[in-house]
Amino acid sequence: MVDAEIHDPPHATIIAVSNQKGGEGKTTTAVNLAASLAASERRVLLIDLDPQGNASSSVGYSRDQVTIGTYELMLGQASLDSAIQPTELPTLSVLPASADLTGAEIELVAIERRESVLRRALEAAGASNRWDFIILDCPPSLGLLTLNALVAADAVLIPMQARYFSLEGLGALHGTIEAIRNSFNPRLVIEGIVFCMFDRRTNLAKQVVAEVEEHFPQYVFNTRIPQNIRLSESPSFGKPAILYDIGSKGAIAYLDLADELLQRMEARSSAPPEAKATPEARSPA
Repeated sequence: MVDAEIHDPPHATIIAVSNQKGGEGKTTTAVNLAASLAASERRVLLIDLDPQGNASSSVGYSRDQVTIGTYELMLGQASLDSAIQPTELPTLSVLPASADLTGAEIELVAIERRESVLRRALEAAGASNRWDFIILDCPPSLGLLTLNALVAADAVLIPMQARYFSLEGLGALHGTIEAIRNSFNPRLVIEGIVFCMFDRRTNLAKQVVAEVEEHFPQYVFNTRIPQNIRLSESPSFGKPAILYDIGSKGAIAYLDLADELLQRMEARSSAPPEAKATPEARSPA
């Protein structure tokens, strides 16, 4: 008699969308990547960790409407099930940011193991067995909320503009990721770098891309997110781009990004065990 094949339980891939520098396309990427993955019939949870609440409002939940959200979950005042909300996409849920998240940085200081509050809350709720992807939208700073995201995450997706000031922010974030891997989360890796608001006509953009590819050759996504008015308009309607205008260049670019991400993950999962990248192998020297 042949034993039945034993499968590992499903495990969500937790991706922190992070850049310590503001204005790099972080929230736009978190929202639209989450929506695009959901459109491919993956179960996705979008978690808004930014006190500005822009990810929440981009899927229909403005901050003044949210009474239970990320803050209440992390402070132990609410369960995950009571805090998550549905969206127009059947396979996309959101854990929105309430107005109280603004004070979370101060209140977390007094909590034991404050850097892993989010991870413990997600583990207690069995989140990894309920979704295929958990996308974390981080604040544009390195505080306790971003630290919690990076400690909870399996990987970091870094959106950036093709500008020289953005290069400085990339270097700082890389140092942060290495420090967190060494101290709190050894499994944390860089999933990739995606260029946002990209204008391929300018020499500056080409030069910045070339420099990033020289220093981080294995990480730069082929997909570029263009400057697109539909991406700018869609949050005011409480919709990701694929629901606002699926034929727009911005919506198509994020669908392509989701497809490229899935292809990368599939390639890694089908590689021989000895060829699969460890965190050390997938992080630049």
